[in-house]
Amino acid sequence: MERGAGDRTASSLFAGFRALGLFSNDIPHVVRFSALKRRFYVTTCVGKSFHTYDVRKLSLVAISNSVPQDICCMAADARLVFAAYGNVFSAFARNKEVVHTFKGHKAEIHLLQPFGDHVISVDTDSILIIWHIYSEEEYLQLSFDKSVFKISAILHPSTYLNKILLGSEQGSLQLWNVKSNKLLYTFAGWKVGVTALQQAPAVDVVAVGLMSGQVIIHNIKFDESIMKFRQDWGPITSISFRTDGHPIMAAGSPCGHIGLWDLEDKKLINQMRNAHSTAIAGLTFLHREPLLVTNGADNALRIWIFDGPTGEGRLLRFRMGHSAPLTKIRYYGQNGQQILSASQDGTLQSFSTIHEKFNKSLGHGLINKKRVKRKGLQNAMSVRLPPIIKFAAEEARESDWDGIIACHQGKLSCSTWNYQRSTIGAYFLKPKELKKDDVTATAVDITSCGNFAIIGLSSGTVDVYNMQSGIHRGRFGKDQAHKGSVRGVAVDGLNQLTITTGSEGLLKFWNFKNKVLIHSVSLDSSPNMMLLHRDSGILGLALDDFSISVLDIETRKIVREFSGHQGQINDMAFSPDGRWLISASMDCSIRTWDLPSGCLIDSFLLDSAPLNVTMSPTGDFLATSHVDHLGIYLWSNISLYSVVSLRPLPTDYVPTVVMLPGTCQSQDVELSEETIEPSDEMIEYDSPEQLNEQLVTLSLLPESRWKNLLNLDIIKKKNKPKEPPKVPKSAPFFIPTIPGLVPRYAAPEQNNDPQQSRVVNLGILAQKSDFCLKLEEGLADNKYEAAFNLLKELGPSGIETELRSLSPDCGGSIEVMKSFLKMIRMMLERKRDFELAQAYLALFLKLHLKMLPSEPVLLEEMTELSSQLEENWIHLQSLFNQSMCVLNYIKSALL
Repeated sequence: MERGAGDRTASSLFAGFRALGLFSNDIPHVVRFSALKRRFYVTTCVGKSFHTYDVRKLSLVAISNSVPQDICCMAADARLVFAAYGNVFSAFARNKEVVHTFKGHKAEIHLLQPFGDHVISVDTDSILIIWHIYSEEEYLQLSFDKSVFKISAILHPSTYLNKILLGSEQGSLQLWNVKSNKLLYTFAGWKVGVTALQQAPAVDVVAVGLMSGQVIIHNIKFDESIMKFRQDWGPITSISFRTDGHPIMAAGSPCGHIGLWDLEDKKLINQMRNAHSTAIAGLTFLHREPLLVTNGADNALRIWIFDGPTGEGRLLRFRMGHSAPLTKIRYYGQNGQQILSASQDGTLQSFSTIHEKFNKSLGHGLINKKRVKRKGLQNAMSVRLPPIIKFAAEEARESDWDGIIACHQGKLSCSTWNYQRSTIGAYFLKPKELKKDDVTATAVDITSCGNFAIIGLSSGTVDVYNMQSGIHRGRFGKDQAHKGSVRGVAVDGLNQLTITTGSEGLLKFWNFKNKVLIHSVSLDSSPNMMLLHRDSGILGLALDDFSISVLDIETRKIVREFSGHQGQINDMAFSPDGRWLISASMDCSIRTWDLPSGCLIDSFLLDSAPLNVTMSPTGDFLATSHVDHLGIYLWSNISLYSVVSLRPLPTDYVPTVVMLPGTCQSQDVELSEETIEPSDEMIEYDSPEQLNEQLVTLSLLPESRWKNLLNLDIIKKKNKPKEPPKVPKSAPFFIPTIPGLVPRYAAPEQNNDPQQSRVVNLGILAQKSDFCLKLEEGLADNKYEAAFNLLKELGPSGIETELRSLSPDCGGSIEVMKSFLKMIRMMLERKRDFELAQAYLALFLKLHLKMLPSEPVLLEEMTELSSQLEENWIHLQSLFNQSMCVLNYIKSALL
């Protein structure tokens, strides 16, 4: 994996979370019966993992762990689910964890068949291997010549001990005894490739599906065909028999139709047309129940019930996503729990990021709903609207009228949709006088109040409509707003300003109410799309030269310009706070730009180009959709739950390719040493003592250590005990310590004389403290750091004691007092610990003010100190005044 400068891997802002809207692909489903819970489960494949649903309510029971490649076939027995990927297959327990892995095939596996304690796998080179499940060892290997017998179907006939039936693309069938490794019988076949084999409810009878669309009911004991059926929809993809008393067989086709045959009357009794919009991947009748489970590559899993008098299947339950790639996705509402998505299949759907049960489909766009209801579903395909290419949604008035406006591919009229009722809305909005067929709607927006829709057309016209009544409410410009096609429209949060942009390269600002042009900006290149962040008034413009311009709609000036994408920018999204702009481009990259600093702070590549990108209003997820993908992919915002460096990326940064997240996060990924080692992403910043000599720096000491120095006498009076302390009866438990912030033990008393002298020893009192000694040293070498650090360690009472003892009356001297004043002057010159210097000086003056005028040495030092203080204070005062002035102007001025 390539790594960029700074040793960053992948994305530092977004981590793959999971995929939404994936339910099935072209791999046939597997039905299992749990004897313990006495219910059926159906398992469908979704790329690198599979989902297991409870058939009773079609609720999701489990999501398997991901495998390294896309799953190419599945099978199951009572305990395990087998899934093949490439030339390897694994056994999953509890629908989730891999418990066995079988390696040995050279080509891709395409058939699996559980067989008691064994499992049979067949690859595309027609090599058949029988494995013992628990030991993962090969029991037997059979090789077939692909040109003569290429295995296309496999079946274990009921009651046939140790025997399997193989079907080939050449048309012949073979019955093998896998225990004795003998070919028992070869069926000549029908000279057409076998596509499906299915055991019939009767012993010795097997249904054989052929490439020609024929289904042969064959007795393998006597090698006789009992009956033949034919369907005209191409090869048979899957076969199943009802076992609840009705002799009916169902067969699937590549065009999504299902044929139902009565085996007693030997005739076709029903057709389930368009059961799926793509090929029927798999169909299974549940044992002894009138339920048919089907799945297809149209991303749908459906359960049909046969309870009608005609024997036709009725749709009972389904799980369905989009059956074609997505065209547009956007978060809906402010809670960040719904994502609206439009697709090439013509539907508009809502996917919940919380739980699948909250998903809903708003259906297909229909030109005339009433006509469809009157004439029935046969006519529905002809009146369906083309796919939605752009839409805008607002939930402010969703309970009163339609809150979604959408424009369709190649259509002039825009449709409205109602989210709450989950249906297409009441109106089709288009100019009445426009009769041209070549004009289409190209851009839409809806106001934040939900009352108005703004629609831009390819002719350059921009119209306003009322969402409640559908009435045309005005037009920007006399005839048209732009000379070229409208590429983007937006309205600010207060309905004051409308912004439009056209392919001729102009950006125009209009008064929303009277439709008058206020301002026009010429762009460097033709715009591709436009996005407004209403809260901050920041407008993002993606241009055709692959650059991005960011404007402030207040000043109407370009404030940022970003370049770096190597392909067309498909979509953009702002973070909720408006600090990031995230862009998705055809160069397969997603980039995050930091607007305050104007830098690229994150970039990563994907296997498939991102078409859409939208960020949750709560900022927790980024949602993307991609070329040729049916799902919505969620990426979690790492900056919400861990410290992320937002350093700009270097110009030579090479982004790495990131895998799209699956429906379940991949497990058991071995961490490389590089990932385990602590990354230098966040360099620890040690703040220096002083950033700059010109700056005034305060100490890091709490206020209690210096603020109350002048009021200590008042505090002592308040804290004076009401009664004298009582002498303890016994010796103290704790060893006595010397007062101070750093705990030090008191030396034991050496005086053992019981009759202690009451005469005060003046020698002990006159003993100089460490602070005095350091001050005396400072006079000699002019270094005061040690003395000052001693003072910083003391509490308020200790500081007062030390400063009081500086006077000659208390054991100090004039020289020591001079040294103290020099120390204060040094602190003020260095502009460090500014508040401490002021507090210590104030206390010193309070204690010794009476004796200072009588000492010329101290007076001289005080004069110098006074000028130093005044100079510092004038500088600070001017800065304070300037800040206060700016603050008052901002508060009072009408900006």
